[in-house]
Amino acid sequence: MRLSHILSATALTLGLATAAQADDVNKLVTILTAPEPQTQLMAMVLTMNAIAAGAKADMLLCGPAADIALKDAPESATAGQPPKNASPQGLMKTMMEKQGLNVQVCAIYLPGKAADATVLIDGVTAAAPNAMGAAIVADDTSVMSF
Repeated sequence: MRLSHILSATALTLGLATAAQADDVNKLVTILTAPEPQTQLMAMVLTMNAIAAGAKADMLLCGPAADIALKDAPESATAGQPPKNASPQGLMKTMMEKQGLNVQVCAIYLPGKAADATVLIDGVTAAAPNAMGAAIVADDTSVMSF
């Protein structure tokens, strides 16, 4: 085989490997159930930093943490915390608007509150259990749970 053919084949192989690697996006699912505002904010901070590092993130809010997604959220979700005066809901909204964070509440959250999706902030939806289950076990997915 001629050297030019070997170099061409090598270049093609490297090009395909680079293209395949470009398609491999790290995925993150953050599951947040904790009622404590500091824990909620830390989940937001770590998710934000994972997105900044190149991850595609989804967030699932369940139990008391799902109150963050309410238009009429409790003060614990909206009050700023040290050191940067950020709130769990404020940081979540920023990630949704600027980084494309997909936020969902557990499928049983709204029925448990005897409410419908109109109580949620814009962009937050109820999760479909089958889709969320598939997202959790998908290849290249990391799960953070708080």
